[in-house]
Amino acid sequence: MGNTVPLERRDRLIVTLAAVAPDFDGLGIIGNLVTRGSESPLYWWEEYHHVLGHNLGFALALTIVTLVVAERRLAASLLVLASAHLHFLGDLVGARGPEGYQWPIPYLKPFSDVWNLTWEGQWFMNAWPNFLITGILLALTLYMTWREGFSPLDLLSQKADRALVETIRGRFGDPTVTSRK
Repeated sequence: MGNTVPLERRDRLIVTLAAVAPDFDGLGIIGNLVTRGSESPLYWWEEYHHVLGHNLGFALALTIVTLVVAERRLAASLLVLASAHLHFLGDLVGARGPEGYQWPIPYLKPFSDVWNLTWEGQWFMNAWPNFLITGILLALTLYMTWREGFSPLDLLSQKADRALVETIRGRFGDPTVTSRK
């Protein structure tokens, strides 16, 4: 999402983090594991995963923070809002647990408790559609890396990104070089 419009590296990082931020509520599993077997075990995973970060309030909070900190405020904020919603959609259609549990998306929280989204057709996390979508998105990412000259790896290491771009362009040619005939 961060590469769909021209953004500076920092804004692309913000958009990328916003796409995974809804799952920060899954970090409650650490509390569960640390207190497992104690007199007062915590059940943060069961109580808060898909609750704290998977809702309109959280998406709006991410968007407002982006409006304050981003360089291209409007573009980055709209992409953050879209990224959060794309995350929700992905969980809604393809995140059924191995035991068959569907995590509902409490979309209107914290404003209302009335709209918990689920879909009967939700496939399992390890179902073929998730692998197909992942493969398509990876291919698209590699294509954009070849065409644009940078990849999401740029967010972690510019040196590693440069090596990846050079490798891809070395194999498939440099799109910025026009051939003479």
